[in-house]
Amino acid sequence: MSARIERVGVVGCGLMGAGVAEVSAKAGLDVVVAVTGPPAADRGRARITASLDKAVAKGRLTASARDDALGRVRFAIGLEELADRQLVVEAVREDEPLKLDVFAMLDKVVEDADAILATNTSSLPISRLAGATLRPSHVVGVHFFNPVPVLPLVELVGSVLTGPDTLDRAEAFLTGTLGKTAIRTPDRAGFVVNALLFPYLLSAVRMVESGVATAEVVDRGMELGCAHPLGPLRLADLIGLDTTVSIARAMHAEFKEPLYAPPPLLLRMVESGLLGRKSGRGFYEYA
Repeated sequence: MSARIERVGVVGCGLMGAGVAEVSAKAGLDVVVAVTGPPAADRGRARITASLDKAVAKGRLTASARDDALGRVRFAIGLEELADRQLVVEAVREDEPLKLDVFAMLDKVVEDADAILATNTSSLPISRLAGATLRPSHVVGVHFFNPVPVLPLVELVGSVLTGPDTLDRAEAFLTGTLGKTAIRTPDRAGFVVNALLFPYLLSAVRMVESGVATAEVVDRGMELGCAHPLGPLRLADLIGLDTTVSIARAMHAEFKEPLYAPPPLLLRMVESGLLGRKSGRGFYEYA
């Protein structure tokens, strides 16, 4: 019987990595976040602190619990300090060569033969990432949703090589330790949620691109007519238009279905640096 997971590593501290680190720390775990340098560490700590402060302001967390959680997170430059981790979650940008490099390095660094190596990919097949390691039976997908501290769902994805015990341990960690709801999904590009979501988002982009309706009209229609908390174009801005393109390309490469192809308007916006909330401008402008 494998030991309870108490030492967690996170690779990357953007929106998703910061969220995974935060929920792990709030669950009482020892968390090491691996980043590329001191500026990335400063940005990551600021993200986690701001999110925890927001929870305190809304009454979801006490100030003492916030301070305790922050005390459980430490930052490391590079991957070497992840050697003793029992679970490592890779949360770098949605770029397959980069993720393959991370998994190849984690395979060398993480010493525990029973450690779970997990990816937060939202679209890439787990089997390809597992192939970068000599322990593919211990590689899984754990697709959290943004914002991680708020949304309860995690897609748990095993490849054809993932061991049943690894999946069981990962599910027990997600549901028992982190308090999330896990659904087991197939190892195919987009899994379940994005395979349904992205044709909808891309259709909304095409509607704006063709002049059928403005972004505001599309979003108000879906928010007020279908009770969606965010319209598709505001949601794409929140996800990040660059990430939207990456996910669409991964699904189009696998299935060759036109509905997954990123529209030219979306490609031009990303090429021009209009990435949504993260850049201050996408389909909308953000202060």
